[in-house]
Amino acid sequence: MKTELYNDNFQNFKRYGIPKAQLVIADIPYNIGNNFYGSNPMWYKGGDNKNGESKLAGKAAFNTDFNFNIAEYFHFCNRLLKKEPEKSNGRGKSSDAPCMIVFCSFEQIQTVIKYAEKYGFKHYIPLIFCKNYSPQVLKANMRVCGATEYALVLYREKLPKFRNDGHMVFNWFEWKRDSTKEYPKIHPAQKPVSLLKRLIEIFTDEGDVVIDPCAGSGTTLRACMELNRNSYGFEISKEFYRRSKEEMLNYSDNQMSIADYPGIMP
Repeated sequence: MKTELYNDNFQNFKRYGIPKAQLVIADIPYNIGNNFYGSNPMWYKGGDNKNGESKLAGKAAFNTDFNFNIAEYFHFCNRLLKKEPEKSNGRGKSSDAPCMIVFCSFEQIQTVIKYAEKYGFKHYIPLIFCKNYSPQVLKANMRVCGATEYALVLYREKLPKFRNDGHMVFNWFEWKRDSTKEYPKIHPAQKPVSLLKRLIEIFTDEGDVVIDPCAGSGTTLRACMELNRNSYGFEISKEFYRRSKEEMLNYSDNQMSIADYPGIMP
């Protein structure tokens, strides 16, 4: 399986000669700028307001959170995906059509639907992810705190490839944090590898191609590595790119066998 991460904008995908994807999955910037840590304990030193503000106070998490162009994003994602098959796989059988999964804020959902339709993605399935915690701890006594994340499955005409052995899949998923012993924490908006694996398993088969145009910490690519999917990612931040390559994607599940050392065989 191929795993490639490029320190480049996804608009430049043609220069790399990558194949078209069965699934394009990404977490787009939420366009909240300097308010990214607004109700997060990281605003303060050591997470305690008694210690004063930290260097993250009033700062954005990344530059693209100011100027992300969603129209441009969908234009290129449409080109990154495979074409729909002309024929179905028969009545009652899942198609082989591709799809996109876009993580977004609740406030962005209608905007995402509007731009997706403009670029050919006429249909959508909303997804909700439920946490047992909230990062908005600083406002616990002031309002109802958010403990959910949102995404949309977007597709053109045919329902996308769906692989769940005939079992029902709910439109909500449990969001469990990754163990930092198993997966490094690299990006402030990092999605759990276990959650990404679940989505990738549902909408792709082994050997399929998955592309993440906003790769961030590289968790999508790591999930694909563990599931035997080919994956390609783009990340414009040099620091996130470096850490993703060195920490998240420096992984192998190959088990050494005594057959690898014929010199010690009896």
